[in-house]
Amino acid sequence: MELAIIIPLLAAAVQSGTPILYATLGEIITEKSGVLNLGVEGVMIIGTLTAFVVALATGSPTLAFVAAGIAGTLTAAIHGMVCLWFKGNQVVSGLALTILGTGLADYLGNAYVGRTAPGFTPIALPLVSEIPIVGPIFFNHDPLVYLTYGIPPLIWYGLMRTRPGLCLRAAGEHPAAATAAGLHVAAYRWFGVLGGGFLMGLGGAYLSLSYTHLWTNNLTGGRGWIAVALVIFAFWRPGRAVFGAYLFGGIMALQLRLQASGTQIPSSLLLMLPYALTVIVLVLSSWRRGMSEAPAALGINVEPAD
Repeated sequence: MELAIIIPLLAAAVQSGTPILYATLGEIITEKSGVLNLGVEGVMIIGTLTAFVVALATGSPTLAFVAAGIAGTLTAAIHGMVCLWFKGNQVVSGLALTILGTGLADYLGNAYVGRTAPGFTPIALPLVSEIPIVGPIFFNHDPLVYLTYGIPPLIWYGLMRTRPGLCLRAAGEHPAAATAAGLHVAAYRWFGVLGGGFLMGLGGAYLSLSYTHLWTNNLTGGRGWIAVALVIFAFWRPGRAVFGAYLFGGIMALQLRLQASGTQIPSSLLLMLPYALTVIVLVLSSWRRGMSEAPAALGINVEPAD
């Protein structure tokens, strides 16, 4: 396969994987705090609609991007109230959040179907975009893609090298010990839920502000569920999440190109690859428990602080 074909495909993989990467990083933060949020799809689609409506009303993609993050935070707060205040089942709450978010977005977004809104356009970065192979793949995108180049290392540093990050991880690993050490476990779990929701909302915003520039129902197309699976694939590590997101984005881009070329290979066979890899990871994790970095108290509710 010639470079003229490979380079555009890899560039499309970065673009297609960006919304999944935002959502995956948000879910990693949430799960590191000990809260399982299966409502990523619902949070993303609310962010997608919010970004589109705000961009259409104000003409400012930047304001729309921030608004989508805030909308994602508020949507995730519903999950936080159910699980952290009322100690509801985290799995049921997450599934309900997905149903609520997708249904609400479809209902409110009917009036905007087919309309376009201002968004972000690709900007070639000076000098680095001219580097052979690497430049066209990574440095000829819109600003929202460039933003993801810095977020994973910041999250890794925050979780592994700062006191608040260590406290958040303690809330997800050993909440009882963290409470005995004087930490407010519920507060750190709230931070994980709300911070993760913010990133999920940004992932949704990318779809309407950069990927399509228009609104249509079910614009997220199951990407929230992919993000949940990629957290396991990435072993709860931000760096591996980048690889997983770009892998799935590459498969999405590849199957679209194969369909356009008239291939007889069913696209469903290509789309199943990330799920197959997730199953392999689960099997390996069952053989070597130390491979997985899933928080020990993930999905386990804690008593609210007095």
